[in-house]
Amino acid sequence: MTARNMLVTSALPYANGSIHLGHLVEYIQTDIWVRFQKIQGHTVYYVCADDTHGTPIMLRAEKEGISPEELITRVHAEHLRDFTGFHIAFDQYYSTHSDETRYYSEDIYLKLDAAGLIATRSIEQLYDPVKQMFLPDRFVKGECPKCAAADQYGDSCEVCGAAYAPTELKNPYSAVSGATPIHKASEHFFFKLSDPRCSEFLRSWTRAGHLQTEAANKVDEWLGEAGQSKLSDWDISRDAPYFGFEIPGETGKYFYVWLDAPIGYMGSFKKLCSEQGIDFDQYWKKGSDTELYHFIGKDILYFHALFWPAMLENAGYRTPTQIFAHGFLTVNGEKMSKSRGTFITAESYLQQGLNPEWLRYYYAAKLNGSMEDIDLNLEDFVTRVNADLVGKYINIASRCAGFISKRFGGQLVAGEDYQQLQTMVDQRFSSWQPGIIEKTYEARDFAAAIRHIMKRADEVNELIHTLAPWEIAKDETRERELHRACSLGIQMFYLLSCYLKPVLPNTAEHIEHFLNCSTLGWPQHSANQPLSALLLPPGHAINAYQHLMTRIDPKQITALIEANRQTMKTNHNPHSQVRHGEAQQHASAPIATTISIDDFSKVDLRIARIVDAQLVPGADKLLQLTLDIGSEQRNVFAGIKSAYDPEQLKGRLTVMVANLAPRKMRFGLSEGMVLAAGGEAGGPFLLAPDSGAQPGMRVK
Repeated sequence: MTARNMLVTSALPYANGSIHLGHLVEYIQTDIWVRFQKIQGHTVYYVCADDTHGTPIMLRAEKEGISPEELITRVHAEHLRDFTGFHIAFDQYYSTHSDETRYYSEDIYLKLDAAGLIATRSIEQLYDPVKQMFLPDRFVKGECPKCAAADQYGDSCEVCGAAYAPTELKNPYSAVSGATPIHKASEHFFFKLSDPRCSEFLRSWTRAGHLQTEAANKVDEWLGEAGQSKLSDWDISRDAPYFGFEIPGETGKYFYVWLDAPIGYMGSFKKLCSEQGIDFDQYWKKGSDTELYHFIGKDILYFHALFWPAMLENAGYRTPTQIFAHGFLTVNGEKMSKSRGTFITAESYLQQGLNPEWLRYYYAAKLNGSMEDIDLNLEDFVTRVNADLVGKYINIASRCAGFISKRFGGQLVAGEDYQQLQTMVDQRFSSWQPGIIEKTYEARDFAAAIRHIMKRADEVNELIHTLAPWEIAKDETRERELHRACSLGIQMFYLLSCYLKPVLPNTAEHIEHFLNCSTLGWPQHSANQPLSALLLPPGHAINAYQHLMTRIDPKQITALIEANRQTMKTNHNPHSQVRHGEAQQHASAPIATTISIDDFSKVDLRIARIVDAQLVPGADKLLQLTLDIGSEQRNVFAGIKSAYDPEQLKGRLTVMVANLAPRKMRFGLSEGMVLAAGGEAGGPFLLAPDSGAQPGMRVK
């Protein structure tokens, strides 16, 4: 086996909130893969950091009466505590607010500028005259320009689904100070992603095996046809006041957080290099033969598959070997919900006394290396952990270990009995294919690895059930037979434990003590080698068995949900009673002014099929939809990003206003409006026609 040198990263969590179970999908996935690679004997460095810059950090710190530096220091400790609690083993967990990240941010920017890839232009934005700051879309609110719904954000309406520019809001106000914003122009800096040097490089790079096929297909849509790039230049600056790095040579101009966030990978690794004497250039210089892997959520694919490699390539650094994107987490088939108690933080999970390795195992059993979403079904979670981990796997050791300790001095069979055990292993477990487990781990198809391992556990349990050592033990003349049967169980438990070690690292440590092994290594198995060659040596001594894992009590899950269930207060009355979210499900806006049937008949509502759905770069709430209405296809921007994954929308039917005048937005032309419901209880919820409806049918 050829030794490999790898640098692996997970996306940087933002330092403005707690780690929750949705975040942990990525970090557990990465940690399992890294542990597998390290067990294989490869040199692997796993680094991450808090993403610490931006307006939200600045405003939260101000609200709490502390400095941004104090806030991010506190949150860093909280994040690292939660990750450590779930056995996420970073080699370095750092912060983007560091000298190292500043150095590489400035270095990359200056190299891009020298290459003629930085442009400046004046843009007009809404400005808060009280706070004296430009307002990002999320910090502007007002009345929707289409339906007049109050308290809507600056890019889309959560009530009618309309998308618009912040400057189109009626009666806008700053969500920061409440002041009426004014229009103000400012000079901004742009990375010229539309330049052929970027677009043509990306067209080649994204199809060279660096992305999953589904991710490459998505990027193709963003890139457009050869010679006709759809990429827009990227605004990489923000105006003071802003918490971040000031742009070299400028006053009051800061790098946009998304510029220095991925550079945080470099900063974190540089910190590790300084501490451990690692050659930084060996991993980041252009042409390096080391491997660089990024694990990310599919919602930030645009930044990592377009901006990031284009920046690196044109600044003289190496680009990622591969970018691994994963899907989102749902709980019980729905988005995580604070009111339902399914928006579960990592801290609360641990505080309720739940074993973190239960969740690691369940996620592993769901992850297949694709961008598909995974669901944490809490009932299935209890059933699968109890049945697989305890009922199948741990049960093997608990059935056999007691006899070995009490009847045979803690020693497994040796001599002729060991040879007979080897023969039984090779005959009864000829279907075992360790190479498949290795390949599935490598491909991040942990679900396939878990299926294979648990099938092998079933086979071991079936054999133990057939041998029935508890029955053999009743006959003193069958001591050698009892010894062989129980030794076989322990030997097979040892192999299964080796394969599960990347998923269950803490349990593996206890098993290493129980089995008297310095470490559970990866069984090196060649094609022509019998399985018995991987066993512990003859006469191996084990320690007394101590219980390794308990079952989940369903009451623990009930307590977890209750601990995370949050109440919601109405905004209009500060003295109103606190109510659970479910109690608000029937709250609704007042009925609008009465209209005639003639008024209604002017609105042409049509059944539409969502042919495609894409994220809109730079928009917090928008998705770009391609709608088939039978006779033609329309492009529509809808403010439903918070509620829907674009991939899940493709192919479904909805209802649209077909005769709405097209509206030019800063993201493109919107040729209609999809209908959605929303209110205090949540939303938006897309309207869906009954089965049998076809695209183009008129809604009457």
